[in-house]
Amino acid sequence: MDIQFTEEQELLRSSVQRLLRDQYGFDARRKTVASEEGYSRSQWQSFAELGLLAAPFSEDVGGLGGGALSTMIVMQEFGRHLVVEPFVETVVLAGGLLERVGSAEQKQAFIPGIIAGTRTWALAWTEKNSRFDLANVTTTARRQGNDYVLTGGKTAVIGAPWADFLIVSARTSGQQRDRGGVSLFVVDRRAANLALQSFKTIDGRRAAEISLRGVAGQLLGEEGKGVAALEACRDRAMGALCAEAVGAMAELNAATLDYSKTRKQFGTTIGSFQVLQHRMVDMFIAHQEALSLMQHLTLSLDAGEPGVSRLASGSKSKIGYAGRFISDQAVQLHGGMGMTEELNVGHYFKRISSINIQFGDPAFHLLRYAQLDAAA
Repeated sequence: MDIQFTEEQELLRSSVQRLLRDQYGFDARRKTVASEEGYSRSQWQSFAELGLLAAPFSEDVGGLGGGALSTMIVMQEFGRHLVVEPFVETVVLAGGLLERVGSAEQKQAFIPGIIAGTRTWALAWTEKNSRFDLANVTTTARRQGNDYVLTGGKTAVIGAPWADFLIVSARTSGQQRDRGGVSLFVVDRRAANLALQSFKTIDGRRAAEISLRGVAGQLLGEEGKGVAALEACRDRAMGALCAEAVGAMAELNAATLDYSKTRKQFGTTIGSFQVLQHRMVDMFIAHQEALSLMQHLTLSLDAGEPGVSRLASGSKSKIGYAGRFISDQAVQLHGGMGMTEELNVGHYFKRISSINIQFGDPAFHLLRYAQLDAAA
């Protein structure tokens, strides 16, 4: 599959490429990751000024109407440059939920801040021992007047230390693993009785353990309908993460090919060894298969095709295995250099490893694909 981009889409891609080439080199990225905050507010503002934060939103809420295809274009380039800023967390996850299930007042109150780059968000859905089950929720929410009060805990919330607001899943009825009874709430990250313990992830981002002890929350969407909203949101997020992984794979292949042309062993470049040529061909094929599958998923998400959730799981699994293969081979072919912090190859390896476990690892989605296929 080969998507033919429109003039506007080509302009978006070239604009992102130029911005990242000029401002987001590997050394600049390392300094950002090593800083106390862990991401660049000025870079985030540059993304907003270029229209990247508005691109996926519909024109009805002030966006550019680019949908999943614009997200794919942006995320591929972000993957090439190992961008750490919370685009998926703020725009795809939180922004997508606000646009699709939020009230008119909530859309008007929150989405303009996302588009302008003045507010960042995070989605808090994972809990200890919940694995990848969106319905496995022990955090509770009880009504108190016109609002709700949340009690419980969330774990490994990506981007939470950077966020101004959180979207938190909490149970308003039912048992721990019931699909019904899970609701979504907007929570101010600085709200009273909310404790946040931040930490650095292996790929340089920031995440947090969150404790909620009677924290005020604003209902988002219908009460008890949170799992369905999260599932649709997860499909779009997996599309974005697959695009990011494909971009990272492309850079790993290019770096490995370049290295094989200059690194000498036994008096000749390692790229002249046939066995290594075969291995790099396998890496190229794995990337091309992942690229085609990513494009298929993106077009299906934009079209709202039935069965897109099954396709999302299949893509996440296949691209996850391809990413693992390519990153493993890239590190090995670079030898000891591939493990150093000074070389970008190891950083791509870490990012792909992190993508692989977000919203479910390849084995989980292979099983989910089979289950959805059997139920179809």
